[in-house]
Amino acid sequence: MKTKRVKLTFPQELIKEPVIFTMAKKFDVVPNIRRAKVTEAVGEVVLELEGEENNLAEGIAYLKERGVKVEAAEER
Repeated sequence: MKTKRVKLTFPQELIKEPVIFTMAKKFDVVPNIRRAKVTEAVGEVVLELEGEENNLAEGIAYLKERGVKVEAAEER
């Protein structure tokens, strides 16, 4: 199992959709929310994702396809 830390920025139209839940179920990835800030206009979430390397890659690709901006998060 690998762990990857990412920062997700959600556009307004995706804020109320269960995108993280769907990605986790669909690609067998375990998300751990490390930080989140959600307003009516934008959502920002820092996640640690755990899973098999190919599942992590597919899950991240799914988020990008949905319109979520995905960046590597800085380790603290």
